[in-house]
Amino acid sequence: MEETYKDRTSLVKGAKDIAKEVKRQAVKKVNKAVDKAQDGYTQRSYNRFQDEEDDDDYYVQGGNYGVEANDDEGSSEATEGHDEDDEIYEGEYQGIPNMGQGKDGMVALGQPMRDEYKDRHELETERKADEEELAQQYELIIQECGHGRFQWALFFVLGMALMADGVEVFVVGFVLPSAETDMCIPNSGSGWLGDIVYLGMMVGAFFWGGLADKVGRRQSLLICMSVNGFFAFLSSFVQGYGFFLFCRLFSGFGIGGAVPTVFSYFSEVLAREKRGEHLSWLCMFWMIGGIYASAMAWAIIPHYGWSFSMGSAYQFHSWRVFVIVCALPCVSSVVALTFMPESPRFLLEVGKHDEAWMILKQIHDTNMRARGQPEKVFTVNRIKTPKQIDELIEIESDTGTWYRRCFVRIRTELYGIWLTFMRCFNYPVKDNTIKLTAVWFTLSFGYYGLSVWFPDVIKHLQSDEYASRVKHFRNEEVSHFVFNFTLENQIHSNGEYINDRFITMKFKSVTFEDSLFKNCVFEDITSLNTYFRNCTFVNTTFYNTDLEQYKFVDSELINCTFFHIRTGCQISFDDDYSAYWIYFVNFLGTLAVLPGNIVSALLMDRIGRLTMLGGSMVLSGISCFFLWFGTSESMMIGMLCLYNGLTISAWNSLDVITVELYPTDRRATGFGFLNALCKAAAVLGNLIFGSLVGITKAIPILLASTVLVCGGLVGLRLPDTRTQVLM
Repeated sequence: MEETYKDRTSLVKGAKDIAKEVKRQAVKKVNKAVDKAQDGYTQRSYNRFQDEEDDDDYYVQGGNYGVEANDDEGSSEATEGHDEDDEIYEGEYQGIPNMGQGKDGMVALGQPMRDEYKDRHELETERKADEEELAQQYELIIQECGHGRFQWALFFVLGMALMADGVEVFVVGFVLPSAETDMCIPNSGSGWLGDIVYLGMMVGAFFWGGLADKVGRRQSLLICMSVNGFFAFLSSFVQGYGFFLFCRLFSGFGIGGAVPTVFSYFSEVLAREKRGEHLSWLCMFWMIGGIYASAMAWAIIPHYGWSFSMGSAYQFHSWRVFVIVCALPCVSSVVALTFMPESPRFLLEVGKHDEAWMILKQIHDTNMRARGQPEKVFTVNRIKTPKQIDELIEIESDTGTWYRRCFVRIRTELYGIWLTFMRCFNYPVKDNTIKLTAVWFTLSFGYYGLSVWFPDVIKHLQSDEYASRVKHFRNEEVSHFVFNFTLENQIHSNGEYINDRFITMKFKSVTFEDSLFKNCVFEDITSLNTYFRNCTFVNTTFYNTDLEQYKFVDSELINCTFFHIRTGCQISFDDDYSAYWIYFVNFLGTLAVLPGNIVSALLMDRIGRLTMLGGSMVLSGISCFFLWFGTSESMMIGMLCLYNGLTISAWNSLDVITVELYPTDRRATGFGFLNALCKAAAVLGNLIFGSLVGITKAIPILLASTVLVCGGLVGLRLPDTRTQVLM
């Protein structure tokens, strides 16, 4: 063993001596080999370099030399007896302590470095280069596939999902007044219904957007729409206000993923010259959802006869029918999505080349058959896929229980979503994320602050007008009289009612103050906003009425009898036409965005996204400012329609810009974060504007106008994406 070690040492010394003698002649070729190895040449280039060498080389790491031997030196002691399978030199020169390690464990000079020997920064650099190459190639492939039947089919399927999102936004404002009455919700708790839905949408947008970048656009959209449809349908049957809030919370959580996933999905099957226009046409479905919700509310909710009850415990009124009807677009989108494929761009991003190729071929063949060219062949054979960076996940599959494994899996997925979100603040998208955050927040704050709570403004104006027509009756003395007609919008003060009968009556907004009721009978009474303040009842009988204790404010009841009192809130006035007016106003406001949708779709690729975004927000701010001078309902409605028509162009261009500024691996995550911010701004706007609507209209309108103009100026600083491929 000792002799063997000495022989090896002598061989090493001989090689070093030869290296010193021919160093000057071989140094250029050695440097060339090192440069090729550092530049990451492929095996083919390395073999070509080897063919140029006439003799064996000795590669020594750690500062040793490479030696080129000529034919005359072929019998040198240093090389005599050397076998290709002998790994003495490589093992010793590389400092490998284990002499039994094979060639697979070594990195030869000139060979591409294997992934396990590279740090994460090098792998991410290579992946970025692959993504840039894929972006250019994918654009050419989509152009070869053409724009036709497949894109239009996907357009309508995703449009139904976007329509469901629009319905969810409007259904809250329409249901709120009826739900308040039906469930006896106090004024302090009525605002929770709108806020809880937006809270669910905010969390859902962030979660489902991040999940779409992990598991795929189609799968994420299917799950989130199914969650929305299930809880929306369930909410129409629940009776308690707490359970109703719970269902609407998860309904909002489900629909929150629609917008970021839909736009990410559709943009990845569109060519560059078609992207801006067709994404703008897709935005029209959100408007259609608002029109659908307004029309259904107008047609269903005021028809209080569309209801039934099972005793006093279960009430099913017309607004619940409206909730069921509003879930239909969501159900339709879920059914249609089951027939659509995954986004091929996402599949390429995660390394699923064959699946992506099959879907691209399906897109090509579908469009070519629709054009009458079925013989046209899909010519793409190989598509570049980015280098996949594996994430090591440790799950206790052997010793852990099933619920612990599920917990670890969920925690890992959430952590992955969070990491993807944090990458939205890395170079080079960090500046774009910050600017988009400002634009999304200002646009949402101004738009939702005025539009979502605008029915309250109309109600406030109507209440003022209604209160101005109130009739006052003072010091009445009525005895032995039968009241069997409706009393509405009246105030009775200091009256005396002796031996009177109130039979089959409706009290609407009637107040009795400081009055005496003696030996009277109240039978089959239905009341709304009716109160008895500081009144005295003596020997009075109440039979089958809804006059509960809270309607007797500071009143005294002496020897009074109550039979069959109807508890709970009642919706029973068939002649209440105020609801028609509210729904009609929202219908007009939603319909007013149609011209803005058409204009934005036609001009998106002509004048550019930034011009449309900045110009629309500035003009919206100006039109919003003029709402200050609205003195009548008709003028306010007209200005609202103008405001909505101008704002929709900003929304469309912002959606397009957001999709185009983020790369594929974080597109849905970034969009989801911004959409979540949009809902947070909407809640903040509702709270601020709603608290001031009954006090002053100047502050909310000035605030909305200011933030819209500032957001538009920030939007002009975003990069123009009109000529860029989808990264």
